[in-house]
Amino acid sequence: MTDLFRLGLVAGLLGLGMVYSVRAGKLTMAAAWTGGGLGLLIFLGGGFTGLALLALFFGLGTAASGWRVAEKRRLGLAEENRGRRTAGQVVANAGVAGLLGLLAWHWPPAAPLARLMLAGSFAAATADTLASELGNVYGRRYYNILTLRPDTRGLNGVVSLEGTALGLAGTAVLATAYCLGAGWGTAFGWLLVAGTAGNLADSVLGATLERRGYLGNNAVNFLNTLTGALVAGGLGHWLG
Repeated sequence: MTDLFRLGLVAGLLGLGMVYSVRAGKLTMAAAWTGGGLGLLIFLGGGFTGLALLALFFGLGTAASGWRVAEKRRLGLAEENRGRRTAGQVVANAGVAGLLGLLAWHWPPAAPLARLMLAGSFAAATADTLASELGNVYGRRYYNILTLRPDTRGLNGVVSLEGTALGLAGTAVLATAYCLGAGWGTAFGWLLVAGTAGNLADSVLGATLERRGYLGNNAVNFLNTLTGALVAGGLGHWLG
């Protein structure tokens, strides 16, 4: 398969995904174009494995957001805009991965580490999304991440053991997909740590800067993915 044919195939797949996402009400038009552009960068640097990670994150996140959505709406816990993601949300969740894809593409010596970091960013994004969306459904007790005292479900920085476990399970799915493409090894464990670290960072930022109005949700999500990428990269570089 030539590079040109491969690129054309990916462009077609991304285009189909964009059309479906808009027609199904998953993304705004601007978000679809943003996602398509980032998807292309992720493919150029991360290949089909990177693209699979993007698809897995989007699929798992969409499924989690729609799970028992009527109950979430009744409790005031459902996403705004009926879960239809905006361009800002797409950048918050996949922007770091896109930049790392660009780095891997333009600087081949850095590509192996950049691809691991790319996977770390998606591991963190998936952990946060599943922990929040499913934790609000299946959690039994909710705690403030800073004080570990009981707190109100759905508030920024409030976590549950069930949600954290489900977030870890989502990270494991992403780590498995990465290792299937890149080879099995210590990377699986590094990604589990990276996803959990990103999820924890998201909760801490939510309990502090977001609650006080210094950061918005998109900024917190971006920092979550950045944390996952940096932790994965640090572990891969120093311990891999």
